[in-house]
Amino acid sequence: MGSISLPTINTQNLIYGSSMGFNVQQMVQATMQVLELPASSLLTEQNQLNTESSALTSINSDLNSLQTAFQNLTSLAGGLSGMAATSSNSGVVTATADSTATAGNHQISVSALATTSSYDTNALASSSTTFGTGSFTIQVGSGTAQTVTVTSANDTLSGLASTINQAGLGVTASVITDANGSCLALLSNTTGTPGNITVASNTTGLTFTQTQAGTNAALTVDGIGISSSSNTVTGAIPGVTLSLTGTSASPATVTVGGDTSAATTAINSFVSAYNTVIGDINQQFSVTTGTDAAGNTTVQAQPLQADPGLSLLQSQLLYAANYTMSGNNGITSLSSLGITVNTDGTLAVNNTTLQSALSSNFAAVQNFFQGATGTFGANLTTTLSQLTDPSTGPLNVELNNLQTQQTDLTSQINQINAQLAVQQQQLTQEYSQVNASLQTLPLLLQQISGQMGSLGSVSSGGSTSGG
Repeated sequence: MGSISLPTINTQNLIYGSSMGFNVQQMVQATMQVLELPASSLLTEQNQLNTESSALTSINSDLNSLQTAFQNLTSLAGGLSGMAATSSNSGVVTATADSTATAGNHQISVSALATTSSYDTNALASSSTTFGTGSFTIQVGSGTAQTVTVTSANDTLSGLASTINQAGLGVTASVITDANGSCLALLSNTTGTPGNITVASNTTGLTFTQTQAGTNAALTVDGIGISSSSNTVTGAIPGVTLSLTGTSASPATVTVGGDTSAATTAINSFVSAYNTVIGDINQQFSVTTGTDAAGNTTVQAQPLQADPGLSLLQSQLLYAANYTMSGNNGITSLSSLGITVNTDGTLAVNNTTLQSALSSNFAAVQNFFQGATGTFGANLTTTLSQLTDPSTGPLNVELNNLQTQQTDLTSQINQINAQLAVQQQQLTQEYSQVNASLQTLPLLLQQISGQMGSLGSVSSGGSTSGG
């Protein structure tokens, strides 16, 4: 037989790049991407729960705002509790009322306004012109006469005015200057007879003259004569303050009733808060359509589109908004106030109708919202209390369940991440060992190749004879 040649091994097939081995970090990362898939799935689920929770929290917050706005209507100290007073002749009297006032009409006649006592002096050349020293007394009403002393230190009009004002005598002193010169003016700090000023015992170079006496206002309230030291009269009508502005032979009518302006604001605030909640629900039940790159129609649903809690919330609010009570002088439903339900469930206010109801039947409107049983207010109060209950309210129940799920997912994710950290460390060690082994192959292959080369050069030693 002839010589046998063994095949040569091409070691380049085992070489990665310019050397034997592989990138340990890339191999570990590639393997970890596969191992991290379960955790990624849980994170996606957790993000979805966070989106749902955020949407529910926002709607729940608006629901609580609705409850607050409605409580302003049902509270006896809220937006429907205010009283207002109007006058048929503001040139004679104007009026305001507080919550203690009682509805009714009152006849007010004013024959005299309260006046404020005043004095002035003879005119001097200027406020700094000196005059004689001495003293005088100032008495306010039935009070004690107080002595004012004039010396060389304050014998000018400006100096004397400062002395009087600093003394706290119940009057205000000022210097008035006109074409005739300057004079000292005294004005009582109290209106009416109790503030009437008397200047006496004057030994100075000034002459004091009373320009107006302090007198009381004279008026009648529903035929009863009243004297008032002030043009602001309180107590004549309980809870009502009268401001006298003029006199007239004909009486003015002061009408006391519910504050329709405050009531309108409170009712519209309730409607706005209600519409916000209904709008939140409608938004979640809507879908967004679009077109993808291929021209296909896409449909994107909101995170709470199939949420049962929202459906319950919507149905109960709509039922409550359509509630009708009996009697109550015709104010039996929201529509009686000019508030109608739109096709999308929101409310619309006809302010003309609302104003008419408030002006003509304020007490019935109050009872509609504030009545204890069988009223619109009592019914919606119960509904809102159930919907916002921290334990049993539908949105709060869902939020609590979502929080439990999120807590469980966080625990699972943390557990998986801890296991992945251990696996990553183990993979790094194992791949590093394999890589180290591969890096020794070139030398081993060279040795094997050399040995096989030498064996391949050995001849069979010639042919064998048969015999």
